[in-house]
Amino acid sequence: MRYTFFAVAVLLLSVSLRGKAQELYVFTEPASNMPAKSLGLRLTNEGIFRGNRMNRTIPELMLSFNKELMIHVQGFLSAMDRNYRLEGGSVYAKYRFLSIDDAQRHLRMSAFGRLSTSKRPTYTQDINLEGDNSGAQAGLVVTQLLHKLALSGTVGYTRAFDLESRRLAGSPQPDEMISYSLSSGYLVLPVRYKNYNQPNFNVYFEMLGKTNPANGNSYLDFAPALQVILNSRTRIDLGYRFQVSGDIDERFNKNMYLLRAEFNFFNVLK
Repeated sequence: MRYTFFAVAVLLLSVSLRGKAQELYVFTEPASNMPAKSLGLRLTNEGIFRGNRMNRTIPELMLSFNKELMIHVQGFLSAMDRNYRLEGGSVYAKYRFLSIDDAQRHLRMSAFGRLSTSKRPTYTQDINLEGDNSGAQAGLVVTQLLHKLALSGTVGYTRAFDLESRRLAGSPQPDEMISYSLSSGYLVLPVRYKNYNQPNFNVYFEMLGKTNPANGNSYLDFAPALQVILNSRTRIDLGYRFQVSGDIDERFNKNMYLLRAEFNFFNVLK
């Protein structure tokens, strides 16, 4: 797994230039943004069934200011440390700087960044900025849409802000991680569009990985998912990610389910 990052990076370059499906990936964000002046509300529950069946709830507000810029504000709540409580929060911003449009296809490239805070006192061999760690992340995402198929690749760098005094004795928590993903989505229904009120059914398959640059330790997850979109405004996701290779085992999101409901409101921002 030492060379996982380099192999996936090559794949991202090769497919980003070749990949009409919904681009609303379940475990990652596409390079495209929400329609301008729109607002979105999400409620996500994710967790694991092993041990004490830990789970986390993530309420999320999404704002799209124009076709280039949007932000997400998240809160993280769980009972992982005995009492159900607010663990922390996160702000994610994405700026689309490249758009190439053609009939039934387009190419998008965006830069993104995230700042997160968490008061959880325990850490793992992974840096997870959605509840487990405080830190910052920056990266690039490329999405290619071709009729009913969408392909997307992401590369990012994450730096943890956790103070040494908050780590458990002997904790293997790294200071930095390189993340990468390769995502595909296919529009199954409707076979032919008649109006925007038709339900959409999408299937997804994503590959999600990280590498610790200090020691080369890595992991790679596969993440299949299903999605239903109603009236072009309401979205329901169901997905599951599981590790297929690697030597980073101590992490919350290993073998994790995800269930999400999202509601969108268009042209509401002045």
